[in-house]
Amino acid sequence: MPTFYRARGENLPLNPDTRSRLRGSFIQLSDGITHYELTGPPDGELVFFLGGLTVPLFYWDGVLDHLHRRGLRTLTYSAYGRGYSDRVAGPYDRELFVRQAHDLIKALDVPRSWHTAGSSMGALTALGLLQRSHEQTKSLTLIGPAGFTEGDAPPVRLATRPGIGPFLGKHLGQLLLRTHLSHNVRTSAQVRTLTDMVCDTYRCEGSMYALFATLRDYELHHQQDLYLQAGRLGIPTLLLWGEEDQVAPIGKLPEAKALLSPKLCQVITGCGHMVPFEFPEKTAVEMSDFFNGLHRPQTP
Repeated sequence: MPTFYRARGENLPLNPDTRSRLRGSFIQLSDGITHYELTGPPDGELVFFLGGLTVPLFYWDGVLDHLHRRGLRTLTYSAYGRGYSDRVAGPYDRELFVRQAHDLIKALDVPRSWHTAGSSMGALTALGLLQRSHEQTKSLTLIGPAGFTEGDAPPVRLATRPGIGPFLGKHLGQLLLRTHLSHNVRTSAQVRTLTDMVCDTYRCEGSMYALFATLRDYELHHQQDLYLQAGRLGIPTLLLWGEEDQVAPIGKLPEAKALLSPKLCQVITGCGHMVPFEFPEKTAVEMSDFFNGLHRPQTP
C-alpha cells in the first residue's frame, strides 16, 4: 500500500470493517478496490455513470431512482481517491481513471453494450473510455463537461506546486474543498447537502492526497482534441449544461457543440455546475427520453 500524508480531519481507515457497514459492493481491480453499485431492473438497458473531481457514487442517487422507474439499470462507482474506493499509488492522471472504468465494466456481469454518462471531470474520463469501448457504447451523455478552459485558477496553481501543495492539503484541504463545493450549486440548502455528502467521505485517510494529486496529474484543460475524436466516432450524444455553471462556463457550449456534433443539447435554466444533483428528475427525464428516441425510426 502507498504511503499518504494524513490531512486534518482524516480519521477513518479504509479496511474491511469500515466497508462492511456501507451499502453497495466492492471489487478488486488492477489498481485497487473499487466501491460500486449495480442497481435497477435486471433486464433494463444499462447506464454507466462516471463522476467528477470530488464526488462519491452517492452523487447520482437522485437520478437513479427516476431512471429505475423508467426501466433502466444503472452502474455507479467511486473513482480512486473518492468515496470508499482505494487511495492508490502512482499518478492520478486520466489513464488511471479510464483504466478503472474499463476494468469495472469488464469485470461485472453486465450487458454487452451500454449507455455512458460522465459529469465534469468524469466527462473526460468517459471520452477516454469511449476510445476503448466505442463499439459497445450505445450513447454518450456529457454533463457540464470539463476540458475547455484555458488553465487553472491561481489557488489551484498554488496547490499543485511541489512543497506547497502537500502543506495546503494537510492543513487547509478541507477549507479549500468546502469553498470549491460552494461554487458548484446555487442554493444554500444544496451547498449544505452536497458538502455533507462529499466531506463525510473525505474522513478516509489519503483523501486529500488523492485530490491534490489529481489536480496535479489530470489534464483538465485544452482537451478539444479529445472532444473532436469523440465527435468523429459518431456515437449519439446528449449534452446537458447548467445555464449558471461557474466551473465549466456555459460560454464554452458553442465550442463543445462544434466539436461533438451532439444529437441533442439541453441547457438547464436556473442550474449551476452539478445538473444531476440540482435537477435529478429533469436529468433523468432528458436522459431516458434521449435513449428512447434512439430506438425510434428516423422520419424521412
